[in-house]
Amino acid sequence: MKILISDDAMFVRMSLKKILDESDIECTYVEADTGVKAVEQYKLMKPDVVIMDITMPEMDGIEAVREIKAIDPDAKIIMCSSMGYQEKVVDAINAGAADFIVKPYEAAKVIASIKKVMNIH
Repeated sequence: MKILISDDAMFVRMSLKKILDESDIECTYVEADTGVKAVEQYKLMKPDVVIMDITMPEMDGIEAVREIKAIDPDAKIIMCSSMGYQEKVVDAINAGAADFIVKPYEAAKVIASIKKVMNIH
């Protein structure tokens, strides 16, 4: 499975990769540190799942979700943010996100979210 991890903080991307490496999901990673780069990487790499931060430079995650969904309506995107505000969750889902997880990440919730959007039991 190919996963695009989009977050402007390198330590967050590294912590997500560590969670995935220690899981039972076999995957490869593509990384992006801005919303613009996330859209570019999506076009190039066609990942199975995108884990997208909301707050990023150049283009926020919600706008990036809209652009990715315009390219591929079937894109499976999990939004994440340390800001667990209700309106951000609603905005993310309205933009086309399939799920929402909150930082700091709990490994079990990250894995459960990926399995949910990929329909893995």
